[in-house]
Amino acid sequence: MRPRDREPCYVISIAARMIGVHAQTLRYYERAGIIEPSRSQGNQRLYSERDIARLQQIKTLVDDLGINLAGVEIILRLTKRINEMENQIEELESQIEKLGK
Repeated sequence: MRPRDREPCYVISIAARMIGVHAQTLRYYERAGIIEPSRSQGNQRLYSERDIARLQQIKTLVDDLGINLAGVEIILRLTKRINEMENQIEELESQIEKLGK
């Protein structure tokens, strides 16, 4: 992801409209601990492109696949771990390739 994707820029009402849910749903997701939006100096929630992508993934898991929030949390945690391990594998393969030259 590009650094710009992490920049908080959408208020809760816009983020909710982009995802197709109520703002209260986003507040619920935050209370459940599956999303952590940034906060402005006035304590207003601000969502980044990365947050929007995560919210779309959550919405798909809940609405399309019928997974509850506990399951969503597990899936997101496992997905994050898989991505970390894939990055480690790429680093190791790169190091092996350098040693072989």
